[in-house]
Amino acid sequence: MRILSIIIISLSILVSTGCSKGSQINGRNFKTALKSVKMIKGRLPQEQRIAFELSFWAIRNTYRKNPEFLDIVDGKTPDELIEVGKEVFAKRKAEGFEEYQQYANWDEMIAKYEQDRAAQSIKKKRDPRDEENSVIYKL
Repeated sequence: MRILSIIIISLSILVSTGCSKGSQINGRNFKTALKSVKMIKGRLPQEQRIAFELSFWAIRNTYRKNPEFLDIVDGKTPDELIEVGKEVFAKRKAEGFEEYQQYANWDEMIAKYEQDRAAQSIKKKRDPRDEENSVIYKL
């Protein structure tokens, strides 16, 4: 009987933890918000990651005070955060924010950042001279 109660308690804790707000940003404090953004970003499809990340940092750059920023991002799903990011982009572009003036719209900015990220991830060809300078010795 004792083992059965331990198993039931363990399962209920496991289920409550597993069914928590895993796809929402935890805005309890800035550190937990960063952790949840990192976790959510890892689960997103590649085409959504850049928009999600840019939205988060655009909101952060606009709302520098932690309480105000955390109120905005707390409990947001990736799609909701991207929508808020689009609104922040439009607002700051209309205000004349210099960095956003080079883009006609949100989609153009995302496309440019995706292109930049793809260019960074292209593997460079190895120079054959590097093999001569290897620290791995052939025995």
